[in-house]
Amino acid sequence: MKGNFAAVRSGIRAIHTSSRARFELPPEPPDHRDGIVCNLCANQCKPAEGEKGFCGLREVRNKRFVHFAGTADKGLLQWYRDPLPTNCVADWVCEGHTGTGNHNLAVFYESCTMNCLFCQNWHFRKSSPEGKEGISAEDLAALATPATFCVCFFGGDPSSQMVHALSASKRFAGMPVRICWETNGLMNPDYLDKAIDYSLKTGGCIKFDLKAFDDELNKTLTGISNKAVKENFKRAAGRSTERDNPPLVLASTLLVPGYIDRDQVYKIAGFIASLNPEIPYSLLAFAPQFYMSDLPYTSARHAREAEAAAYEAGLSNVRIGNKHLL
Repeated sequence: MKGNFAAVRSGIRAIHTSSRARFELPPEPPDHRDGIVCNLCANQCKPAEGEKGFCGLREVRNKRFVHFAGTADKGLLQWYRDPLPTNCVADWVCEGHTGTGNHNLAVFYESCTMNCLFCQNWHFRKSSPEGKEGISAEDLAALATPATFCVCFFGGDPSSQMVHALSASKRFAGMPVRICWETNGLMNPDYLDKAIDYSLKTGGCIKFDLKAFDDELNKTLTGISNKAVKENFKRAAGRSTERDNPPLVLASTLLVPGYIDRDQVYKIAGFIASLNPEIPYSLLAFAPQFYMSDLPYTSARHAREAEAAAYEAGLSNVRIGNKHLL
């Protein structure tokens, strides 16, 4: 399949369309000539009158956007206190792994700017942005306690609700709380800059989940091009030397059997190394989920080969995560 995308492209598109129709979401980012441009993420949707954007949080009504969530007043999310040490992508390079007695305030945004067919957290799609009350950025920040070591915005993905996340970050930044991000990297570049500023100021980090290197493969797995992701990662990597300890920028890749193999990891790692070879890179074991529930778990051999490829490509700090799933 990877060598002949043209033959399967229509079938792939049909699967993505079906997977989103279940949740009344557009099959792809709308791009109508007379639509209104949304610049809140890199998808830059142009929905027509009465149509939602790809994330499902905004709809054009009377020639303007109505925001169902993702504003400072309403975030569509779940939150919980995750005792440290926790299963964080950055745990092996962050002081949080020694923070027993403290917790991470985990902020799980229930929306996304991609459509990963292997999504490990796909259940968020069941949340209705119009029917759920949500929580304001101010109320979210008020949840921090003296035991809150860090806050991590993830999901879903924070890229679809950056106005809310940044508004909350402004408040968290006045506390002794590290601000971290775990993202597919599709946010508006201006929002990315602000997110990095908050992480730099507070001792937090930003973790990019790089799904694939080849654009056609990325579209197959997520429904979305990774061109903007690469540009945003370059932007973030350009600031990675502003702080060495703890690392400011990290990357991870899910080792999807049959898709994200040694070759893809070598290419991703080479891309990272060309920007800064010291950026930490985590290779995550895959568990069957969503539309790829028929795939096997990542094998130990697959993980070891991927790890070796990442080092061969020039990175100096690589680890295999979620080893219990191998």
